[in-house]
Amino acid sequence: MNIYDVSERSGVSIATVSRVLNNNPHVSAKTRAKVLAVMEECGYVPNAFARGLGLNTMKTIGLLCSFNVDSYTTQAVYHLETALRERGYYCQLSFTSMEYTSRISAIEQMCSRHVDGIILIGSTFVEDEKYGNEHIRQAARSTPIVSLNGSLDFENVYCVLCDDYRASKDATLHLLNTGFTRILHLSHGDNQSGLRKQAGYRDAFKEKGIPFDPELLQHAEIENSLHKTTAICDFLCQLRANGLVFDAIFTSEDELAIAAIRYARQMNLSIPKDFSVIGYNNSTICSYTDPEFSSIDVRLPVLCQQCADIMTGVLEGREMPRTTIFNAELVLRESTM
Repeated sequence: MNIYDVSERSGVSIATVSRVLNNNPHVSAKTRAKVLAVMEECGYVPNAFARGLGLNTMKTIGLLCSFNVDSYTTQAVYHLETALRERGYYCQLSFTSMEYTSRISAIEQMCSRHVDGIILIGSTFVEDEKYGNEHIRQAARSTPIVSLNGSLDFENVYCVLCDDYRASKDATLHLLNTGFTRILHLSHGDNQSGLRKQAGYRDAFKEKGIPFDPELLQHAEIENSLHKTTAICDFLCQLRANGLVFDAIFTSEDELAIAAIRYARQMNLSIPKDFSVIGYNNSTICSYTDPEFSSIDVRLPVLCQQCADIMTGVLEGREMPRTTIFNAELVLRESTM
């Protein structure tokens, strides 16, 4: 018997059960009596490490991210840790490889540490139908989970997202409206966020009535290394040598945009007159290149604040939104007209 069983048998939410256990005044006498009766009938005793019940809480939140650390991940960790510390919580940071079994193990190990909650950083933790996400569903039965930019419809799982579809469509439309029609979309893979970006990119062509060439949708499967930018630049040069024509590049992350700028320089293309580049995440590296490149600002500090608000709200027994979606903003710089 756990808090979820009490919730189901009482016909009330988990948050309401939490309020009863915390003796929160915002519970009617009738509801309180019903929940307490179920607890007594079933012999329910709150776990010593009960999450969000105010009972011997560890005041610790687990942060999980992949070993594929980029500027988005490092900034997310910084903003989450800062926001949670301001709310009186400490963080345990753990890394996992991209392997499915490794991610399952990482979540299970984090739960075993008796953290109060878990925040999954990035949509890479959300699996496709081939593998499924049952391990997340099971973990959430005992530990509240917040997914940053991953979408899941599970009990006790809360999602905070950027509208990647709308942002990618707007970025592609900007390039189309400024005269670039052979826009290459360069990404690292097909995670959930990446698929939303691809959909927005394709639909921009449809909206403008311009035929979409699937060859312009390219994945750069480059291993993490000190020479990744060079390898991606070489990849773009090879695409051109193979006959693929493109006059602009929209990337799924800013690190790829750096390689796109280097490619344009190597090909002696004038930016932005002959060639345009738009990155994604609007990280500080946007100003590291000459020219500085345009990028989509996903408002990461705001997303992380919302993650912290939702996690602490759940742990305090308050009703919190299951899914929150924020709009992004296209920040124009010298790489676009």
